[in-house]
Amino acid sequence: MAIQNLPSADAVNATDKLALYSASLGMDAGVTLAILLSWLRTELASAGALVTQYGAPNATGFSVQVLAAGDGLGQSVWLLLTPLAGYAAGTIVLPAAAICQDRQEVLVSTTQAVTTLTISGNGATVNGAPTTLAANATFRLKFDAVNQSWYRVG
Repeated sequence: MAIQNLPSADAVNATDKLALYSASLGMDAGVTLAILLSWLRTELASAGALVTQYGAPNATGFSVQVLAAGDGLGQSVWLLLTPLAGYAAGTIVLPAAAICQDRQEVLVSTTQAVTTLTISGNGATVNGAPTTLAANATFRLKFDAVNQSWYRVG
């Protein structure tokens, strides 16, 4: 029977089942909404996880590119900067605006001070970016796709 010919349900509960193809079973199977909800929560929680990127600048005037992780689209990144010493100047280049996703984040932590810090939006506007970093400082930027802008959120 075609799906459009099935009766419509006005409400659902956790024990209702959906049909799907199970790759692990190699055949069609049913899954309860409770199991589907559990799987979705796990997937959504891991989607918000940060991929760690390391940067170890060894001279003043450094430039570190925040990489587009995973499939190159919209991955949030935790950039761990471990400069060899405190530096007078450095630049962090954010992922290209064309591949950023709404609410993508970049978290930056550093072990050394950077007196003059530049944050390059790489095609996007950056609002509220720090212009200096103290040793052991951290800041977070979040991308807004509507405005094509990064905003400091922490």
